[in-house]
Amino acid sequence: MTTSHTVGEKQSQYDDLYRVLKDSIDESRLIRDPLRTLAYGTDASFYRLIPQLVVRVDNEHEVQLVLKEARSRHLPITFRAAGTSLSGQAVTDSILMQLSDNWKGHKIHDHGHSISMQPGIIGAKANLLLLPFQRKIGPDPASINACMIGGIAANNASGMCCGTAQNSYQTIQNARLIFADGTLLDTANEESRLAFGNRHADLLDTLGRLSKSVQSNTELADRIRYKYRLKNTTGYSLNSLVDYQDPFDILLHLMIGSEGTLGFISEVTYETVLDHPIKAAAMIFFDSMEVTCHAVTALKMAPVSAVELIDRAGLKAVEGKPGMPEILSSLGPQAAGLLIDVRASNAKELEANLVSVSQALNGLETINDIAFTQNKAIYDSYWKIRKGLFPAVGAVRPVGTTVIIEDVAFPVEQLAEGVLELQGVFQKHGYHEAILFGHALEGNLHFVFTQGFEDPAEVIRYEKLMEEVAQLVAVKYQGSLKAEHGTGRNMAPFVELEWGKEAYDIMWEIKRAFDPLFLLNPDVILSHNANLHVQNLKPMPKANDRVDTCIECGFCEPVCPSKSLTLTPRQRIVIWREIQSLSASGDNPERLARLQKDYDYQSIDTCAACGLCSTQCPVGINTGDLTRELRHDRNPDSKIGYWVADHFEGVTKTAKVGLTVANGARHILGNKGMGIATGVLNKVSGSVIPKWHNQMPKPAGLIPTFDCSDLESTETLKEVIYFPSCATRVMGAGPNTEDKRSVMTVMFSVLEKAGFKITVPEGVESQCCGMAFESKGQFEAAHQKANDLNTLLLAASDNGRIPVVCDVSPCSLRMKESLDSRLELHEQVSFLSTHVMSHLTLKDKVEKIALHVTCSTTRMGLADDFVALAKQLADEVVIPPEITCCGFAGDKGFSTPELNASALKTLAKAVEGCDVGYSNSRTCEIGLSEHSGIEYQSIVYLVDQLAQSSVS
Repeated sequence: MTTSHTVGEKQSQYDDLYRVLKDSIDESRLIRDPLRTLAYGTDASFYRLIPQLVVRVDNEHEVQLVLKEARSRHLPITFRAAGTSLSGQAVTDSILMQLSDNWKGHKIHDHGHSISMQPGIIGAKANLLLLPFQRKIGPDPASINACMIGGIAANNASGMCCGTAQNSYQTIQNARLIFADGTLLDTANEESRLAFGNRHADLLDTLGRLSKSVQSNTELADRIRYKYRLKNTTGYSLNSLVDYQDPFDILLHLMIGSEGTLGFISEVTYETVLDHPIKAAAMIFFDSMEVTCHAVTALKMAPVSAVELIDRAGLKAVEGKPGMPEILSSLGPQAAGLLIDVRASNAKELEANLVSVSQALNGLETINDIAFTQNKAIYDSYWKIRKGLFPAVGAVRPVGTTVIIEDVAFPVEQLAEGVLELQGVFQKHGYHEAILFGHALEGNLHFVFTQGFEDPAEVIRYEKLMEEVAQLVAVKYQGSLKAEHGTGRNMAPFVELEWGKEAYDIMWEIKRAFDPLFLLNPDVILSHNANLHVQNLKPMPKANDRVDTCIECGFCEPVCPSKSLTLTPRQRIVIWREIQSLSASGDNPERLARLQKDYDYQSIDTCAACGLCSTQCPVGINTGDLTRELRHDRNPDSKIGYWVADHFEGVTKTAKVGLTVANGARHILGNKGMGIATGVLNKVSGSVIPKWHNQMPKPAGLIPTFDCSDLESTETLKEVIYFPSCATRVMGAGPNTEDKRSVMTVMFSVLEKAGFKITVPEGVESQCCGMAFESKGQFEAAHQKANDLNTLLLAASDNGRIPVVCDVSPCSLRMKESLDSRLELHEQVSFLSTHVMSHLTLKDKVEKIALHVTCSTTRMGLADDFVALAKQLADEVVIPPEITCCGFAGDKGFSTPELNASALKTLAKAVEGCDVGYSNSRTCEIGLSEHSGIEYQSIVYLVDQLAQSSVS
């Protein structure tokens, strides 16, 4: 009865907080429905807690408000940036404060020698900002393409090259911080420091006292210094107490690695480091782990940027994969490898460094010759081995299990002994698939293994493993239990074991001084719960073969066009797993019904199914495949789908008539009137009639014909089969474009200027690659159209002798994936780059253009080619940094325009100063024109504008 009353009181407090916050924060950013609290509350760890309330804060004022109101009700609060945390730092069953998209401000100082950033900037974006200065931020975590600055600082994340000298602790200069009571401190502002000192004298006094106490305690001070000669993120940054005397300096450095338990970091200023432009790498193999570790010790003082150790199990996990060296298959059972990376500012310096590295390894017997390469392809393949280890385990794990990655650090001089004993511990507990790899120069090793938590016996096995690992690393070898992933929930019970009671008590005193009510991220870093690491374990039930290998890391999220509107790929999978679990168990039918209802819009309707997620996913999952399957389940292959496929030519002609009528009506009703009229028709027709779009194009004209009557001979002409996509056959120029020609007409002009004999296959008007059907889950109709097109193109191209070019990138991708491999298929950009441009003479370049690289272009590996082509045509090419997929998604721009609007919300500002934009997808260009304020057309228009015929 008491418990029920307590739960009821708590719920009442959350309801009251919600009512108060909605007076100041838009309700769309106060989230408490079952679907989104689970989706937004899931991080990359193997823990699961579902928040009562998710608040997406826009600014510092809102952070302060939420902290104050939550504190007055004694409600715990957890901060969340990207959620790539592996140790359970970003999950809660209370209030989750999530960054909105508004935290991307930055300022570069002193010619790139320092940079101030808000916490929502992704780490890789920070380095892009610094690239013109040949600088970068010090931390370089493997998740840098997904993790945000807030998480990098809060976890003191490091990485492959930064070691202990260039992490956040060492490179931070200043920060803006918000504390548990809502007080804001800007450590760079004297007035702010003075105000904070007046209000929080007790906190500063405590820090000053602790610093003096520790520094006067020689044994403890020496132990702290010893601990931080290694990578160490276990507990709080006690090195701040021996490194600094000023309480503000201590406070600033305690915030680094505090994992949101001491306060909120709203801005951080880093001293940047040199980004060496010249790089070389070697992959060196040794007969045993012991010799490999001795090589690491020998390299400790050598001029190397990174030394990555990989054990035999790790090398075997990537053996035979594309791009992997053949030597991997011939290595012995005890072999191990080192990936050695050497960097320099110039060639002479690099050569000297390579000589020093080779000399350091003299006397050590290697399996292969020591050969460094600067060849980018080979260099990248070496790093592909290293970066492929974690996903290699994740991709083959049994369904229902999760992948656990932990990171420890041994003293480098004891690395060989420590590694061999650690391998023995894994074998003892039956973790035979475990692999070891890591940043060997720092003695920092990651171990990866699969783990199921459904069977209580498996939980006990994991618990025993972690207890033995903790004793081995922290006690026997005096190493770090958490080298760079943060303490989190899974190591909180072992902090005292590693540090001892005296240091542990100091950590609790620090926590109490910053957060006396213990409301900030409770049980993270410090906990009185000895079983915390085996509680609230995340279920990973079978959901669908297409996504079961998902490890919920969140690497996919930055490139997803719906990330700010509804769900990301990770979140779609999280919710689908929950739906499947509830469906199988029969538990909580009300929750199941609500999730299913909300999932329709949040996932199925608003997924662009662009597949960009697969390019970032460690295990290659295309969540769009799941979406298409669910669309098929919702609307199985229907008579309508088959009828449209069978009457495709008539359907496209009808669509062109519709565009003619619509554009005529636009002159009478205007865009606003058309919006109202088509909105009604869309609803009445069940979305068959699309909603009005201000950039609705005019109908395309007839397909041009190739006229060679003026040419003396066609024998010397190069041949090409031109397949105009259904989009370009139907949609002509936009309403505001100066050049009213269709893409087809312009393609003919360019190809003729380059001296091509152009053949458009007879009967092409009835053809489609099938993508329009596939995206809606009409798989049989899609297969039928692809087969028909395949037959047509094989006949037209003489079984693949003549190349085929398509003028729209998404269709080109679909054709490459579904048509006969004998066909030489080219996307527009690919064909222009490899076959056309060398046959054209160009006029002077235009000054500046905007460029949109479509998701399909990226997936085909043509992004660099597209940029290179654009740079042949313009002096300056602007590529909006926040735009990945435009979200138009075929016809989604008409049926679900909010997806397109959300994906392109930063576009207009990014292309300021550009007069025109170019892409290579007709539908994408409609949305781009609408949301940029400039007109977008196919890149072929610019080629035609600048090209002079080289054919007499």
